[in-house]
Amino acid sequence: MKHIKRTTAALALTASTLLVSACSSGATPDTTENAADGRPVVNKENWPEKTPTRGLAKDLILPLEAYMASYADQVAVEQAASDLQQSCMKAYGIDLTLPRAGANPPPSDNDANIERRYGITDRAEAEKYGYELRPALQEHTRQTMRDLSGVEVEILTGHTKPEPPKAPDAFTAGEPVAAPIQDTKPARAEYNGKKLKTGGCVGWSREQLGVKNADPTFVAQLAGDSLEQSLKDDKVIKAVAAWSSCMDGKGHANLADPYKAMDQGVTNDGKPTEESVTLAVDDIDCKKQTDLVKIWFGVESAIQNKQIADNKSRLTGIKDQHGKEVAAARRQMTASTR
Repeated sequence: MKHIKRTTAALALTASTLLVSACSSGATPDTTENAADGRPVVNKENWPEKTPTRGLAKDLILPLEAYMASYADQVAVEQAASDLQQSCMKAYGIDLTLPRAGANPPPSDNDANIERRYGITDRAEAEKYGYELRPALQEHTRQTMRDLSGVEVEILTGHTKPEPPKAPDAFTAGEPVAAPIQDTKPARAEYNGKKLKTGGCVGWSREQLGVKNADPTFVAQLAGDSLEQSLKDDKVIKAVAAWSSCMDGKGHANLADPYKAMDQGVTNDGKPTEESVTLAVDDIDCKKQTDLVKIWFGVESAIQNKQIADNKSRLTGIKDQHGKEVAAARRQMTASTR
């Protein structure tokens, strides 16, 4: 399936934490600030809607979405952690500007990806872009961040800066010998007489926000299972077959399901063609004619309701933990603006 699916990311995995790996390896982060072209680094107008307001997925919310972190909440935690890390570094006399969270929004608000979960659903966008994402979501806003010195990496992360990987210098049977992994070591105990934080400023920021990495992929795994189960349901099988027959009648033969249509309609360069737009519009029209999205959503909702009942305690714990992290993040961001 090539339908858009965002990689599961726990709230605890902050953007700044992910950046550390790039800085620690000695590589320059793949970021370039685009302030020169007049566009804001973070443009909330491009953020996904919490619930679709148009198309066949309008107002659809799967039961498991109640336990998924929204994009806005993820950004709040990421940015709060980043702010704390910057203030922590400042306490050691180091000025560091980390990239802003929320600069590159995904096409959907959470891991359910309801807009494209059953294939494309927005006819207005299909008429313009076929199966491609709208241009704003295909662009990548890049932000500059200076390379960090060894001691700065230690203060930030709590470990030493890894050495760049060595190039292989021998070949065996025509295959290059893999370079050994360059392990890191624990950071020094103090810097300029000031004790380093456990886990560095990154670890300290997580403690301040109460980030715990509680079951980061569990909800997404349940959602993946529910989608897989729904594909085996007789109602969905019948509706998909009706959709396929409708598509065949419009001249699009041998399309077993909407994912096959997406595979066929996505272009190599991300630019829609007349053929891909026609396919996309017919795809959505056939979904509407056969009521495919409504039927599929209903079947999967029933499956998810059972999943929730079977895992109520664990899911409630995940939701409560998310809530605590987001509340702490928003308090931090409010305090930092005073």
